Amino acid sequence: MISFFSPYRHDFVRIAACVPRMDVANPSFNVERTLELLRHGHQERIALMVFPELGLSAYSIDDLFHQDALLEAVEAAIGRVVADSADLFPAFVVGAPLRSRGRLYNAAIVIHAGRILGVVPKAYLPNYREFYERRYFAPGAEVRGQTITVAGVEVPLGVDLLFRSTGSCPFTFHVEICEDMWVPHPPSTGAALAGAEILLNLSASNITIGKAEDRRLLCGSQSMRCVAAYAYSAAGPGESTTDLAWDGHGGIFEDGFRLAETERFPAGSTMAVADVDLGRLRQERMRRVTFRDCGDVLKVTPDDFRVIPLSIDAPDEPLPLRRPVERFPYVPSDPSKLAENCYEAYNIQVQGLVKRLQATRTEKVVIGVSGGLDSTQALLVCSRAMDKLGLPRTNILAYTLPGFATSEGTKGNAWALMRALGVTASEIDIRPAARQMLSDMGHPFAAGEPVYDVTFENVQAGLRTDYLFRLANHNRGIVVGTGDLSELGLGWCTYGVGDQMSHYNVNASVSKTLIQHLIRFVAASGDVDETTAGLLHAILATEISPELVPQDASGQIQSTEAMIGPYALQDFNLFYLTRYGFRPSKIAYLSWHAWKDAGAGSWPPNIPESAHRSYELPEIKRWLRVFLSRFFTSQFKRTAMPNGPKISSGGSLSPRGDWRAPSDAGPGVWLEELDHNVPDDDAALSQKR
Repeated sequence: MISFFSPYRHDFVRIAACVPRMDVANPSFNVERTLELLRHGHQERIALMVFPELGLSAYSIDDLFHQDALLEAVEAAIGRVVADSADLFPAFVVGAPLRSRGRLYNAAIVIHAGRILGVVPKAYLPNYREFYERRYFAPGAEVRGQTITVAGVEVPLGVDLLFRSTGSCPFTFHVEICEDMWVPHPPSTGAALAGAEILLNLSASNITIGKAEDRRLLCGSQSMRCVAAYAYSAAGPGESTTDLAWDGHGGIFEDGFRLAETERFPAGSTMAVADVDLGRLRQERMRRVTFRDCGDVLKVTPDDFRVIPLSIDAPDEPLPLRRPVERFPYVPSDPSKLAENCYEAYNIQVQGLVKRLQATRTEKVVIGVSGGLDSTQALLVCSRAMDKLGLPRTNILAYTLPGFATSEGTKGNAWALMRALGVTASEIDIRPAARQMLSDMGHPFAAGEPVYDVTFENVQAGLRTDYLFRLANHNRGIVVGTGDLSELGLGWCTYGVGDQMSHYNVNASVSKTLIQHLIRFVAASGDVDETTAGLLHAILATEISPELVPQDASGQIQSTEAMIGPYALQDFNLFYLTRYGFRPSKIAYLSWHAWKDAGAGSWPPNIPESAHRSYELPEIKRWLRVFLSRFFTSQFKRTAMPNGPKISSGGSLSPRGDWRAPSDAGPGVWLEELDHNVPDDDAALSQKR
């Protein structure tokens, strides 16, 4: 059985974009460099490798393409690479000039396990600026259903070839060459619509200023349009520099995201390696119904292609995952990307509230301010919305509503923030009303017993919301909600007359892990003064707590994360369950990869070193079980959630948007998969090492 600690177990396939050092018109040298990378790929358990265009002869040889001696040497080199790779794991594609029916083709040769599987000719030949390919080659765009004899073997020839692994590592790939990607309708588009999941491009592509970014744009956009992985390999060191230069640019892209890239201008051979997530791509194709609709309109069917089978079986040993996995899927670790995301998220929240106030012809908002993260961000959004509308911030009626466990620290922060932002600030002590309600109910707390059950908590949470709604009625305003996406996912909110409800919730699609960065963004934006920025940082340093249960004898306050799990892990679980529909074992594997080593990878900026921690697999599994149990049994709360804008591509839990599910579905299927497929510890990995 494939190890849990192998990416192949979780729908990943390892591919490589290879750039061997080459020598002009020297097939013997070039085949040796190709074999060196193939042997390395075998050791790395790479399933699929792509090499540059015309890599066995070199691209920059001009009229030497018409020399019999060279073409015969190329065929001999093909025979050599086929024979010497027979026992190697990868399937691979190399480029070479090949003769057929009195024509010379710029061709890609697909090889695996000592067999040539097929040959794909370059469809579109550039004949402009520095390119002169029509002088040497015949275009291949109309070549379909043909065969060609290569190294003494007759194999399929055409642009109508798909290659499909039928082993325990199933995937389908397609091959195109350089210019084919630059045309308005690349061959890979039809191939993807017919089932190709991995698209390979053999390129030469000389380098000029700015061209590398053009390649990234083309490869990334093609991978996104085709919902596919796209691997690109360009010629590098050793090509002729008579009139051109070469940077050896290889890259791997997945649905628009760049996974890996070679070092450019290398001195020797190099390659980019990444594990592409076919499970993610298959999920996306299934969701994006327009993908199949486009194929129907263009009348693309699997019958348009000849499917060439090969058999690749997934290695069963543990392997490191060769792709980046963000610890915080809602919070990019790249500082510039995070800043852009925060700018957009904050302004989406503000725009949403502005429009709701305009639509309801309302000029006042009512909001509860606890001194915690969520209400702080919501209050900042309210303040900015009033500024946008040209209304005074005194139209924000902000209330702190202390209960039995409210600390002086959070209440003090709430008051300081309300004053700093210039809103109308008030306080309503809910304890007398809560005691009356608990007494009316016959709750033991009313008789002096220290019983702090869910009723005790929800009486307080419900009263706070009840006051806010009645205050909104009294002042002709609307209640702005503060609860966030993470709380909705975990059902960590009081249903009905509680923090689950409001007139409009600006935080509804913002995860807990993102909210802290939004507050930092506002603190640094210039929208607040220095004193307020310092206050915001003090709020960020406060322990996350509902403050509904008094401190215990040791002085320990009620901790949200101790009860429902670290938000870092639970946001990770929420993202991959709802955004991609991954099975729990795959979520656990990705989480383990992201969190097993605090010193590996990148952290988002502004997270203090003291918060850089790791999680082992047992803890990841335990909190994932908590998440699954709470997520499915809390759907009824999300079914009745108020309006609020969708913030990120991670999704919304609104029943009118990204997530629509029955309220009476249980977590049984997911818990069973988790228990059956996730080890209880790392022993299986350590035994293999």
